[in-house]
Amino acid sequence: MRSAADAAEPAPPVRSRPGGRTARIRTQVLDAVTAELAEHGYDGLSMDAVAARAGVHRATVYRRWQEVGGLLADLFDAAGNQRWDPRDTGSLHGDLAALNHEIQDSFTEQPSLAMALIAASFRSEEAARALRRLWDERYTQSEIIVERAIQRGELPSDVDARALLIAATAPLYHHLVLLRTPPDPHLPELAATTATLAAGAGAFTR
Repeated sequence: MRSAADAAEPAPPVRSRPGGRTARIRTQVLDAVTAELAEHGYDGLSMDAVAARAGVHRATVYRRWQEVGGLLADLFDAAGNQRWDPRDTGSLHGDLAALNHEIQDSFTEQPSLAMALIAASFRSEEAARALRRLWDERYTQSEIIVERAIQRGELPSDVDARALLIAATAPLYHHLVLLRTPPDPHLPELAATTATLAAGAGAFTR
């Protein structure tokens, strides 16, 4: 718990992007959060453990992030700021399949940080809000897949990119996150094929 001295100090906004020593501390702490989540899950995550692993004084961690939810929210925000571009395979089906393979790999690697972060979002409203921001950003970045398909003439210009992307990726989340079924090596391709055929039939036309 925070001491009275810690609580008396004002907390700077978690989403600020400082430089210098403060930026280095943020990187150390978020790296420690990632490692703790991957090794111990949400239930094993604590402010003190993160501070110890990061080599940062606990008062600094409490002052900046206040609670575990603040740490997780900042971790999600940091992930959203990292540059990521969907692969360009030359076809809509290929691009969707490549995206699905990335998703499946992230959920099946051991330990899976993606699984740990999703689990944590159910326990912290602050983390849940940050995760929703991250998903929205990732889908926005993935819309280039649909834009490329339109430019190649594979899709009409009035296709709903977000609806198509959700339909293509949803089977991965359903099986791996909700049902917790063993990973199917054919599922990324199958889901991409289904979404591609539906898009070609006009299922996602606005």
